[in-house]
Amino acid sequence: MFDLDLWREIFQSINMNRTRSLLSGFTVAFAILLFTILFGIANGLQNTFAEAFVDDANNSITVQSGRTTKANKGLQVGRQIQFKNEDFDYIKEEFEGKVEYITARIYKNFQASFRGEQNVYDIRAVHPDHQFLEKTIMKEGRYINQNDLNSKTKCIVIGRLVEEDLFLKTTALGKYLNLGGIQFKVVGIFTDDGGDNEERKIYMPVTTAQHLYGNNDYIDQINLTYNPEMDYDQALAFSTLLTKKMKNRFSVARSDQRAIRVRNMAEGTKAVSQMTVGLTFIILIIGLGTLIAGIVGVSNIMIFIVKERTKEIGIRKALGASPKSIVSIILIESIFITAIAGYVGLLLGIGVLEIVKPYLVEYFIKDPGVSNSLVVGATLTLIIAGAIAGYLPAKKASEIKPIVALRND
Repeated sequence: MFDLDLWREIFQSINMNRTRSLLSGFTVAFAILLFTILFGIANGLQNTFAEAFVDDANNSITVQSGRTTKANKGLQVGRQIQFKNEDFDYIKEEFEGKVEYITARIYKNFQASFRGEQNVYDIRAVHPDHQFLEKTIMKEGRYINQNDLNSKTKCIVIGRLVEEDLFLKTTALGKYLNLGGIQFKVVGIFTDDGGDNEERKIYMPVTTAQHLYGNNDYIDQINLTYNPEMDYDQALAFSTLLTKKMKNRFSVARSDQRAIRVRNMAEGTKAVSQMTVGLTFIILIIGLGTLIAGIVGVSNIMIFIVKERTKEIGIRKALGASPKSIVSIILIESIFITAIAGYVGLLLGIGVLEIVKPYLVEYFIKDPGVSNSLVVGATLTLIIAGAIAGYLPAKKASEIKPIVALRND
């Protein structure tokens, strides 16, 4: 394998038959190039889907209220459904064991200011469980806790970019931020993988917002996560039951789709999962077709190469070369060309993906790329195919008698 004379003969053979070597290499390189691009695009689509759900729990359910569109039990059309603390408590108690985390939400929008710096931000009044639903990551300090709810504390947790916007070079932790004329103490600073928009939000205790802005027990929305041990069908059955009971609670018609809306993330997650699996399967079929085409091309070229060198094989045998050495030189040459061409195809494929990456974002393809193990596996498949394609005819040719090989046309 590492015989210097053997490798010298291989390079001499490649140099003397450049066209044939280039054809062999081109077939392999092109197959790996297409394989890399196809799977890179598929992975880019998967990255886009994954990013869309990165900052939310995959087992979350959102319960929203609206206006009735149908009369029911003597109640008029257009009735506004208003959730209250008692509805939050009802879901928490009624579905105990099925609910993992639960929080209410109240949406506000205020101008925030600190020492002359000011900006307008979205404010969310929430329960402590909200941290786990949004996958909020605490950078400094703490999140809202139960004591804040009980005491209706004027405290807030701000996003990383809120701190950068308003507090400039000083830390926000422990400072007081003015929200619509009311001073709130910053008890925590968070980051969020959802991006800049999520990191420009401010959270406060839900009871504090109810007390300060309306002096009522109204809530805008209820968010929860179901028990992660539930499978897809159980999760859907749970959200269906939740919808039914909430509609009964507010005397809403079963066919009314706007008064109470329950959105289960399991539906979207399964749809995305099915789409990803289907896309991967299609890409895999196309990729395998490309590899098979490459294998057929390599096989045909290697058969032609061996036939072309039959007379050379006869001369080698006449000079005392063993069948094993004849097979080895052809086999190693085939593997060498295939490996180098496969690596070139891989580099070209990665290069193409890097060049077109900025232009694929508008087509919802983010960070296209392939794992090294996948491409190496495809290249090894072609190398093995090239080895088999070279070995079989070379083995047959090595068994021909020298006088017969020399007479070959």
